[in-house]
Amino acid sequence: MIKNFEPRLYQQTILATAAEKNTLVVLPTGMGKTNIFLMLAAQRIRQYPKSKVLFIGPTRPLIEQYLSVFKEHFEIDEEQMAVFTGMVSPEKRGELWKNAKIIFSTPQGLENDIISGKINLEEVCLLGFDEAHRAVGDYAYVFLAKQFMKLSRFPRIIALTASPGSDMDKIQEVCRNLFIEDIEVRTDDDNDVRPYIQEIQIDWIYAELPKVFKDIQRLLLLFLKERFEKLRKWGVLRRAELKYVTKSDLLQLQAGLRGRIAQGEKDFVVWNSISLLAEIMKIYHALELLETQGIAALHKYFQKLVAESATLKTKAIRSIMADSNFKSAMIKARILQEEKVEHPKLIELQNIVEREVNGNSSIKIIIFNQYRDNALDIIEKLNRIPNVKAKIFVGQQKKGGTGLSQKEQKQMLDDFRNGLFNVLVATSIGEEGLDIPRVDLVVFYEPIPSAIRSIQRRGRTGRQEKGRVIILVAKGTRDEAYRWVAHNKEKKMYKHLANLRKKLNLSINDKKEIQITKFTEEKIKIFADYREKGSGAIKELAENGITVELERLEHADYIVSSRCGVEIKTVEDFVDSIIDGRLLEQIKNLKNNFERPIVVIEGTQDIYGVRNVHHNSILGMMATIAVSYGIPITQTRNFKETAALLQIIARREQKETGRDFSLHANRKPAALKEQQEFIVSSLPGINLTLAKPLLKNFKTIKNIVNSSEKELQEVEKIGPIKAKQIKDVVEGEYKE
Repeated sequence: MIKNFEPRLYQQTILATAAEKNTLVVLPTGMGKTNIFLMLAAQRIRQYPKSKVLFIGPTRPLIEQYLSVFKEHFEIDEEQMAVFTGMVSPEKRGELWKNAKIIFSTPQGLENDIISGKINLEEVCLLGFDEAHRAVGDYAYVFLAKQFMKLSRFPRIIALTASPGSDMDKIQEVCRNLFIEDIEVRTDDDNDVRPYIQEIQIDWIYAELPKVFKDIQRLLLLFLKERFEKLRKWGVLRRAELKYVTKSDLLQLQAGLRGRIAQGEKDFVVWNSISLLAEIMKIYHALELLETQGIAALHKYFQKLVAESATLKTKAIRSIMADSNFKSAMIKARILQEEKVEHPKLIELQNIVEREVNGNSSIKIIIFNQYRDNALDIIEKLNRIPNVKAKIFVGQQKKGGTGLSQKEQKQMLDDFRNGLFNVLVATSIGEEGLDIPRVDLVVFYEPIPSAIRSIQRRGRTGRQEKGRVIILVAKGTRDEAYRWVAHNKEKKMYKHLANLRKKLNLSINDKKEIQITKFTEEKIKIFADYREKGSGAIKELAENGITVELERLEHADYIVSSRCGVEIKTVEDFVDSIIDGRLLEQIKNLKNNFERPIVVIEGTQDIYGVRNVHHNSILGMMATIAVSYGIPITQTRNFKETAALLQIIARREQKETGRDFSLHANRKPAALKEQQEFIVSSLPGINLTLAKPLLKNFKTIKNIVNSSEKELQEVEKIGPIKAKQIKDVVEGEYKE
């Protein structure tokens, strides 16, 4: 099934392991991780010819790359390959799934399809995860792996990454979450990899901060010193010296203090320490911009703080704005911005790019910079250099008008490959998995304290021929510290992987026979508002074998039977909704639309301490809900308990009222307009949002029923599939 491809020895060795066990493959960038998946896919499809293969990657450009590799090297009809991204509707994904043999997908939409039962993982014999180091916390990879191992008849997982990180706990978490049974690690020094590794020359270029920068640095350090000293006096911070305290330390300290508040502690010192830490974090960021980025980025950040001070009245912002050291730093930064004083690293970068481009007209250069604002400044300066054509490569989120859609990202990479411009300035989005065959030079505008990201950045060059990396460092700043942090983390990563591989013989995961959930079994069904999908309860319900249908629900978060709707509130949201007045309206709607409404409050915090609200206001609202509206209130500690409660209520309710219920089985609204919307929204594929334009277009329900498929399709968002489904329902003969 493989064509135009000769596997390398290390790829064959890794394949032998991956064919037998769920395997984590750690391989230098550019060494053909996708080709290992390709070979394993062929082996699994030969072994299970009626099954499917699923390969998941975090972004759409990566998905397009996988498809391109398979088109070139896999003997299969293109119609049997499908791409699932956010650009493909759930209905279309459901149709593609039926006929596809190999599916390439981003994780989030797939997660929703599995929760709502639109696709059947029982049919999948191989699940691949690219950039597998993401499989931590509540990232979608974790849920997908768990569901796959639970549902697949012939489960096999292969996880691919250039670097799973340096933290042993995190590496173990990735392995547990992806059910890894063996690890295949290769480095540049391994005998079977070395013949294919192109040499990468790494140069460190140091720049001295000018006196005007150091003046601002001194003012910001004085600001921090005063705050650190206060924290030390209060007993919150043991060491007040800046060099001993990292940003990670501050975040942990902040989380610990917030935890104490959440438990009901109301100590003056705790509240003030949280505010002080908020100040410190903002000035820490300003100091990092000054030291490692430049005046343009710092000045823009100061402007943002000034704008926040006009709209936000928090104690931290007020305190920052009133501080004399901060005011002086801000004035000096503004003067340097007006005088167009550049960071010495930016001057050095311009010299490097000018020298390289003039020495080689066909050169391709990638420059990595952490901050979008500074990347824009770099682009502006580089494009003033003769023969330099520079473009910025950023993510989708719009910041200052610099966002790129995924389609624009793909086009930009194609243009860069084809030599339409010669310098690509990328933020972190450019670090992962981009397949650009020939990049002559990679420049780190700053070192980064991450083994994963350092390896990813370096891996953009030296793929087909000798590569070069230049790393810019500002002397006497965190740049110097970050250089050694990344170096030590990388060494630690390979050491941990070697130790972990030995331990895997004892098994990270106890091998247990996992009960396969059959799709034919009669299940409990729960409708959930699609805006709740990030809550954790929905995934928990899906893992417990509940059929969860994601819809836009108007009057409840969950509907568990034809008469029972449930509103879920976290402790904070319950109190917030009292303050902003929306809770009473939600309770009225819940009562008016369900015979048996329920309110659930989720969380362990002290409900009387999360906001500055009088006890009697909260008690009064609870009394109103329970007595005036007759709605029971119950409390759960977390999303797992919430899911368990919903499951128990649904089982009891559906035992009495039946499992075959729809969103339209609860109390009907009284107004004619609402009744019309209600009836139309019961048609297949039509929710309340689509019912309104249908009624607006056709005026009456009778006209909708009598319309043709072609006429239905003239309404926005009503395609041929929905139109046919509607006609099938209204014209199909009823059969008992």
